[in-house]
Amino acid sequence: MIVLQPVLEIHAPDDFAFWSVAETEPYDFMPLSGALTPAEIGLAVMRIVECNDAEPESDGPPARPTDPLGAFLHGLLTTDDLFAPGGLRVTDTATGATLLPGCCNGLEERGDWHRILDGDDRASFGHDPSPLAERIGDTVRLTVDAGRDDSPVIEVPAGELRRLLAGAERDLADFLGTAAAWAARNLPDHARRVTVALARALVLPVPPEASG
Repeated sequence: MIVLQPVLEIHAPDDFAFWSVAETEPYDFMPLSGALTPAEIGLAVMRIVECNDAEPESDGPPARPTDPLGAFLHGLLTTDDLFAPGGLRVTDTATGATLLPGCCNGLEERGDWHRILDGDDRASFGHDPSPLAERIGDTVRLTVDAGRDDSPVIEVPAGELRRLLAGAERDLADFLGTAAAWAARNLPDHARRVTVALARALVLPVPPEASG
């Protein structure tokens, strides 16, 4: 059986106090879906905010607010090109082989998977490891680490991969819906802007409840 999940690369929080976050391993991947607990949603939001916490350029967005929460959210709310570290994790439960997104890959780049199905010959998804997808006829061959001669591989029929990708999009949309509700409870003064920014980071439509 082939399992495909959208995952966010997670680091353990260090004395984070703006909202409750789940405990995690120092380096791990969190599957995103509508089934996360509030603390897990808080961890995912924290990680996406943290990854976009950059100092504004002198001719860029407005100056960082002085209040601590506003300062932490500033990059997420003002940066044009947002980054959500991670990608798609593919597991072959029969063999145990697992393809993970490599370094510098983001969930916003997952359109490359669809391009493999729509005509491109190959696509890569980060480095260290260096996952690779190749279209061979009606099959997509996934190499866990193209930098290794003995890398495990996973083969998925193209039609099955398209179905799995559609499921991943539903999982991400469900996560965004729960994140919007979480933001309304935990960040009431910033909820709409945070939800809109998360939608941009994940390349998803803004949930109806946050689009007004």
